[in-house]
Amino acid sequence: MKYLELLAPARNTDIGIAAIDCGADAVYIAGPDFGARKDAGNPTSEIERLCAYAHKFGARIFVTFNIILREEQMPEVHRQMLAAQQAGADAFIIRDPRIGLWDDIHVPLHASTQCAIRDVERARMFAEAGCSRLILERELPLEQIRAIAAAVPCEIECFVHGALCVCYSGQCTMSEVLTGGARSGDRGECIQACRNLYDLVTEDGRVLMRGKALLSLKDFNLSARLDDLVAAGVTSFKIEGRLKNASFVRNTVREYSLLLDKLVAASGGALRRSSFGRVEGGFIPDLSKTFNRGFTELYLDGKRGAWACMDAPKSMGEEIGIVSSVRAVAQGLEITVSKASDLHNGDGFAFVSEGEIIGFRGDVCQGDRIICKPVAGLRAGVVLWRNVSQAFEKSLDANPCKRFVPVALSVSASGSSLSVSALSQDGRQASVVLSDCEAARDLERAAALISGQLSKRVDHYSFTVASLSDDGALPHLSSAVLNGLRRDLAAQLDSIAVRAIPLAGTQYSSAVNSRVISHDTLQTGRRPGELMRSKYCIKYELGICPVHQLPLKAGKAVIPSEAKESLYLVNNGRRFPLLFDCGACEMAVLEPLA
Repeated sequence: MKYLELLAPARNTDIGIAAIDCGADAVYIAGPDFGARKDAGNPTSEIERLCAYAHKFGARIFVTFNIILREEQMPEVHRQMLAAQQAGADAFIIRDPRIGLWDDIHVPLHASTQCAIRDVERARMFAEAGCSRLILERELPLEQIRAIAAAVPCEIECFVHGALCVCYSGQCTMSEVLTGGARSGDRGECIQACRNLYDLVTEDGRVLMRGKALLSLKDFNLSARLDDLVAAGVTSFKIEGRLKNASFVRNTVREYSLLLDKLVAASGGALRRSSFGRVEGGFIPDLSKTFNRGFTELYLDGKRGAWACMDAPKSMGEEIGIVSSVRAVAQGLEITVSKASDLHNGDGFAFVSEGEIIGFRGDVCQGDRIICKPVAGLRAGVVLWRNVSQAFEKSLDANPCKRFVPVALSVSASGSSLSVSALSQDGRQASVVLSDCEAARDLERAAALISGQLSKRVDHYSFTVASLSDDGALPHLSSAVLNGLRRDLAAQLDSIAVRAIPLAGTQYSSAVNSRVISHDTLQTGRRPGELMRSKYCIKYELGICPVHQLPLKAGKAVIPSEAKESLYLVNNGRRFPLLFDCGACEMAVLEPLA
């Protein structure tokens, strides 16, 4: 039996609860400080509230401590970890292995993606340091994921959806350079330099591209590859987005939860979800309806593709058509959009004009017609996108998911007594016996009343009478008595501790090696003079990669001058040299020239 976990992001407790209701098996969230998203901190009291809710369903809460820590911060880090552990946290996502040397930290430690684990050697290093789970780099091909999973006795977690850093995780100093050292991605204050606009220039100053988000990647989407990841040894499927809103989290979690349920159903019992509970009701998810920059599977198949979103570093949503006409009206502008349909008043739209993303609200939307206030740059011929769908947002709000723990009831009557035994989906048991009951005159009606009143919900439990037996007599019981009996069973189940299911092949342990991984080792892969290194390559995106793309003539590659020349990114007057390491098939951004 292999257990699968869907791991959701949460900026705060309310979003975390929504994720669990939509089917998440675990949630990762920051405590007060020391998370890689400084603007997503939460007080310990909120961590405790989220843990209490999650544990009703056997879901786990992971608290992030995934920045590079200074020595003077360690006492406060220790204090906050102890508080989170007391609040019910199930694991800590860490970057600094020194955390593992504290004997009073008993919950499992997960090596963050910022640990830059992309080969077997580094995976073993963090396994030996006491980490029970490894969160792998996003740029890895399946074969490398499979090799790492086979080499270590750890759970393997992989991102499957959300925003992508252009560089190898945890190995970028662009924010520090661009802010003069004021903000650092290593300290949780990334300025998203990869979403900035740059010019691409040659050594002699010739501009090849101007004002483009040359380092901005599309969003990750492996929704069609979950079976491949399971086969490679992945047990936890992670959604990025601790700064995203509730709509994004609910929509994405519901989609991936349904996909994992399909894998489980088709596995013949070989797979199960790591939490329990049944999601009822809810909306129909659609990944195109919430924040996205377009989608990519990145390097999963070990092949390159069109990964960049140079014109749209922000969310564009879904393409709805091409503007066919724009004319002035009393309310502002009237736009007609070819092939557009299903537009609604209040929808948000976006288009690209001279390298800039411009957004506007559709005040009146009908058919293929949009009336809005004046918008600079809006003209016939531009591609129009919808990044806010009012109908979808209303569907999310009007059809919230509800999660319940199924409880099967076995009811038996003998003489003047009634016995009810309850078995919850996670194996907890409870029972109630009623004695000296008045006999019912109408057995059929009594049976219907007992089954109907007991097969209802109490709090997060959904009761169903699985069997009803009698010896020829049933008691006459009022609805109030039966409702009270159901509440009594729920209270008994609540009093029994829920045990979370460990993922396959793993025993949670805080037994830690005495080895301390040095700061220098943590930075493995960050070479002198490099601000970032990436599998992404601008030359490949432009179609001038001398290794993979250029045509052959008489057995030799025809290399245009741009492919031979030194190239630079220019931002606010600073010129960043680009290094093309064709041997490793990687690109690096170097320190700016003086």
